[in-house]
Amino acid sequence: MLKQLLKEYEYELKASQALSANSIQAYLSDLHAYTDYLLDRDLKNPSHITKKHVQNYLMTLRKKHRTATTVSRKLSAMKKFHQFMLEEKLVDENIILTMHRPKKTKPLPDVLTLDEIERLLEAAQGDNILSIRNVAMVELLYGSGLRISELLDLKTNDLHINMGFVNVIGKGNKERIVPIGSEAAKALIKYLDASRLKLSKASTPYVFLNRFGKRISRVGFYKIIKELAKTANIDKDVSPHTLRHSFATHLLENGVDLRYVQELLGHSDVSTTEIYTHISKKQLIAVYDQFHPHGKKER
Repeated sequence: MLKQLLKEYEYELKASQALSANSIQAYLSDLHAYTDYLLDRDLKNPSHITKKHVQNYLMTLRKKHRTATTVSRKLSAMKKFHQFMLEEKLVDENIILTMHRPKKTKPLPDVLTLDEIERLLEAAQGDNILSIRNVAMVELLYGSGLRISELLDLKTNDLHINMGFVNVIGKGNKERIVPIGSEAAKALIKYLDASRLKLSKASTPYVFLNRFGKRISRVGFYKIIKELAKTANIDKDVSPHTLRHSFATHLLENGVDLRYVQELLGHSDVSTTEIYTHISKKQLIAVYDQFHPHGKKER
């Protein structure tokens, strides 16, 4: 019965003309695999299919190491097929309707080595007012792990350089105190003394300004970081957020407790911070493989 139903569903898909031939073929391929699984378990009648059967099928896909994207696509096809069976009054409900798609795993972000950080800062060096500003921004991003929005929203009254911290308004309008290191403090003082007054053409509270005296934009700083990474010959996808990732990873690699890193980053949930422990382990394995006499050169 299921195979006959699938044939009828194929006619309906083709008649609707809402999908391309390739999309229809993909749907049918996914559904043939699904119905084969059900028939192997002697589930010929649609009304006998339970939510547990569907969950078991999805589990087999995961055991076969299908990606979250692939499983989501198959689940979408299955939902529509079950909806078709409901409309044909062959079942009393669409048992898959409320099932959630699997979360896609986020790729681990690129992290700069300490040497790459130094090269990035070296590339930013210069005596002109924009170079002095860029050094201060890079030092503060890496030295304090700020989000780019937090950095760009900094106002002069948020700076407490002599006391070694800045006030930051983070996500959810939450305020936190973030320490700044000695290098960032020196770079900030130099920028404020030598550059900001020259950049500021009107009264503005923002710390970091563009050449026109206005608050520097995300796009503007993104371009600066990309150019600095290119000059420093860093073959990684470097963005302002890369410096925040590097800040957290380097702290964990040097033994700082995860809860402290969570507080510094302004994460409301420690599980968000835990991604950096995976990065740190990955870095550790890479170093071992490269330098230990019995380390594997390839994994």
